[in-house]
Amino acid sequence: MSESEILRKRTVNPDLKYKRVLLKLSGEALMGDQDFGIDMAFVDKIANEIKQVWSQGAEICLVIGGGNIFRGVAGAAQGMNRSNADYMGMLATVMNALAMANALEELSIPTRVLSAIPMPTVCEPFVGPRARAHLGKGRVVIFAAGTGNPFFTTDTGAALRAAEMGCEALLKATQVDGVYDSDPNKNPNAKKYKQVSFTDVLAKDLKVMDAAAIALARDNNIPIIVYSMNSEKGLMGILKGEGAFTIVNSGKTS
Repeated sequence: MSESEILRKRTVNPDLKYKRVLLKLSGEALMGDQDFGIDMAFVDKIANEIKQVWSQGAEICLVIGGGNIFRGVAGAAQGMNRSNADYMGMLATVMNALAMANALEELSIPTRVLSAIPMPTVCEPFVGPRARAHLGKGRVVIFAAGTGNPFFTTDTGAALRAAEMGCEALLKATQVDGVYDSDPNKNPNAKKYKQVSFTDVLAKDLKVMDAAAIALARDNNIPIIVYSMNSEKGLMGILKGEGAFTIVNSGKTS
C-alpha cells in the first residue's frame, strides 16, 4: 500500500482535545528494564500508542533525549569539553530517533526524521517549512539532535520545535503521573498538582523541564502536559483530556 493510500485511511476523531502535539520522551525511557541502550520492546509499545492516536487524525511530532546512550553533562563532568560532550549527546538522540522511526514504519506509519545537525545519509536536515508540511500531510515527524547547539537540552529543543510547529500542547512522558511538590518516590506525602502555572514551576523549581523550556512554552502559550508513560489510558487518554496528568499553563496553581 502506498503512503498516500495509508494517509487517506486515517479518520478524524472529534473527541481529541489536542490535534497537533509534540511528545517529549527521555532517552532513559527507551532503556526499558535495561541498564543501557535501546529496549525495542518498549519502543514498540510507544509506537503502538502513537499509531492509535495517529490513525484517528492526531498530528504527532517527537523529541527524544539521548541519555540512554550518552549525556553531555555527564561527559563534561568527567573532564570532556562541554561542547564536544553535548555534540556527542546530540548524536545519541539521532540513534534513538532512527530506532523510533523504524518501529513506526514497521506499523505502516509514514515517518520522517529531521536532524538539526545535517547528516543527509541517514535523515533529512531540519527545515521548518518542510517539517510543517510533513505534519500537515499526516506524517509523524521526529526531531533529532536537539537545537543543533551545545549548552541546550532536549527539553529546550522540544519547546522550541513545539512553538515552530504550532503545536497545541507539549506532552512530557515521565515515570510519574504528574507534577508533585516533592519527589513522590521519596516522600509518600508529596502533593500532586492538577494544574500549575509556568511562574510557579520556575519559582518553586519543580523540575518539570529546564527553565529555558518552561520560558519558551510560557511565551508561546503552549501548555505542558506531564503524565506517566505507563498510564492505563495511554496517549489516547491524554489527547482526550482523560486520565491522570498535570497541566502546566498560565492559569492558577491548584
